[in-house]
Amino acid sequence: MENTLSQKGERASHPVALITGAAHRLGAEIARTLHREGYNIAVHFRHSRQSALTLQSELHALRDHSVTLIKADLLNIANIEDIVTHTLQTWGRLDVLINNASSFYPTHVGKITLTDWDDLVGTNLKAPLFLSQAAAPHLQQTRGCIVNIVDIHADRPLKNYPVYSIAKAGLVMLTKSLARELGPNVRVNAVAPGAILWPEHNMEDETKDYIVSRTALKRQGSSKDIARAALFLIRDAHYTSGHVLTIDGGRSLSN
Repeated sequence: MENTLSQKGERASHPVALITGAAHRLGAEIARTLHREGYNIAVHFRHSRQSALTLQSELHALRDHSVTLIKADLLNIANIEDIVTHTLQTWGRLDVLINNASSFYPTHVGKITLTDWDDLVGTNLKAPLFLSQAAAPHLQQTRGCIVNIVDIHADRPLKNYPVYSIAKAGLVMLTKSLARELGPNVRVNAVAPGAILWPEHNMEDETKDYIVSRTALKRQGSSKDIARAALFLIRDAHYTSGHVLTIDGGRSLSN
């Protein structure tokens, strides 16, 4: 595990958000949104070091000493406590945990391997559980919250992605279970994106058009839509816990 600290030992006057998988895509947009709201950000990443450094530079240009980078493999559970510890060593507090990091790829029945299972369940369910457990005592102190990034396919399984769909369904139940376990001082909610960002591997334009056509709004959403939903759950939803906020343009209305 590698840790890049912005300013060790400084007690934060700003609230602090720890975001996993925050170097790019949804995680980076959530980081930008919370940073604009005055949060200091702990950006976790695994391989995307250059993207993490670019994001840190971008946000430091707006407010210095406001972003720390933490490189860690979430599949190694031994790293989990260190991620929380390094965040606390940087600013002395933790107000928000966002479990965003996710593996996503197809697993065809008949060809699913134990490696597929360990990776997809590990990143999408096991790591959020143990990271939430490690963060919980510190979130209790600040009356903070957890936001999990789930998926509409937790409820409507995506064909050829059974292990991913299972893992996200487990993350939905983890959200509800932790809401009961950590209340009343810690709220736990989730955001379920629909047609927001396309997979990093190739997807045919016809498939994209079909997905968009199934939404009520007939258009693709953006990462900003997810970031705003997360901000709402963090900043405004004071009497909401155990809830999954679906941001899918009305896709879930279709059969």
